[in-house]
Amino acid sequence: MSGGDRTTDRIQQQLAAYASALTYDALAPAAAHAATVRVIDTLAALAGGFDGEPCRIARRMAARSPLADGATIYGTSIRATPEMAAFANGTAARYVELNDVYHEPGSAGGHPSDVIMPLLGVAEHARASGRELIAAVVLAYEIYLRLSDAIGKTAFDVANFACLGVAAGSARLLGLGPEPLAHSLSMAIVPNSILRQVRTGHLSMWKAVTAGHAGRAGVFAALLAREGMNAPYLPFEGGSGWCDHVAGKRFSLDALGGGGTPFRILDTLIKPRPSCATTISSILAAEKVAPAVRGRIADIERVTVETYGPAKAGMGTGEHHWNPDSRETADHSIPYVVAAALMDGRITPRQFDEAHRRDPGLRALLARIEVVANDEFTRAYERHPVEHRTRVHVVTRAGERFVGESGGDLGDLSQPKSDAAIGEKFLGTAEAFLGAARAREALDRLWRLEALDAIAPIPAGFVKME
Repeated sequence: MSGGDRTTDRIQQQLAAYASALTYDALAPAAAHAATVRVIDTLAALAGGFDGEPCRIARRMAARSPLADGATIYGTSIRATPEMAAFANGTAARYVELNDVYHEPGSAGGHPSDVIMPLLGVAEHARASGRELIAAVVLAYEIYLRLSDAIGKTAFDVANFACLGVAAGSARLLGLGPEPLAHSLSMAIVPNSILRQVRTGHLSMWKAVTAGHAGRAGVFAALLAREGMNAPYLPFEGGSGWCDHVAGKRFSLDALGGGGTPFRILDTLIKPRPSCATTISSILAAEKVAPAVRGRIADIERVTVETYGPAKAGMGTGEHHWNPDSRETADHSIPYVVAAALMDGRITPRQFDEAHRRDPGLRALLARIEVVANDEFTRAYERHPVEHRTRVHVVTRAGERFVGESGGDLGDLSQPKSDAAIGEKFLGTAEAFLGAARAREALDRLWRLEALDAIAPIPAGFVKME
């Protein structure tokens, strides 16, 4: 794979060899099932976010690149080039903030399900089986999450990990061997380094589009490698490579799933609400208080939200969290989600629409909300198993006091979700998108993913009803 001039580096070789060798038969049954669950969960998120403005823009762009044997733009019957389908589908699945999340102490975290829609498209294009898709999903998750653990937070966005995972998974679905697979990895990371500015301060449409962009870039890299394009040398460890200038350090991937080592896909968390993960404990706590104050929001004198330090720093600090000017900023704001939960009783995608964001009562309540860090809650967040703990205190003008708390046994993002809960979540968005009968038919088909000889029935059954 490398010549005497050492054109590939250690990490590139390790990932290419690992990706080339990983097959469905090498997966633990729990990992294969976890991949199926996350495909279902991601399609639920796509159904919920399909009509978002950046999603419509992405679909318009993708539809300008039609290809009969390409990949379906989900929700439509249009087929586009695989990379542009990845752009549209990845954006739509990310928009509503309902897809899975990862947090381990010291990791960069992230949303590894960003890999799924691009891989579904490549699997359709390559006429791959359900088992081949499952193996590619587990592979892409493994690369994403091991990099997240090894590197931690930097000025660069976690979507870079998705780009690499998609490139590797796409190359496997396209049947590429170790050498072109190594080229795919290089062509994914050298031209595509996404800055974390995409999710800092007031947020734009690009927060969701980042996922589509990363998926498009990963798929495009694999397609280029299939055509015979060779890639920049030493992409990770060269003098101007990814380690020193993106990761910010030299690192090793000391363990990868398989052969007795658990696959990291088992450690990702399924969201119960459509909002940033670090706001969800605040939502769950506020929803417990909501029945006591529904209909009399104007009577609330003050609200104090005690949460863990990183949640306070990331989602409860800065004027934009008290003055969200977009859906993207609102679903990353603890004050906003608490106010909306107290007003409406539960957070769904509807609570982030323009009518809610401009509601005078909600805006007035925002000004009466304070977010503080609780050291005990921070310690619970920074150990394993992780607990996402929050306590919401509401005081009315008449002196009434109400408290709601979440985390650990009181309801936690980290709690495992049953297959029944996954099905309910899917139907919760897919029934409005497909109609009740077609949504249940789609869910039944997805639970049988490993038995499918080809992926085509999945997008064919996921066209939005008129």
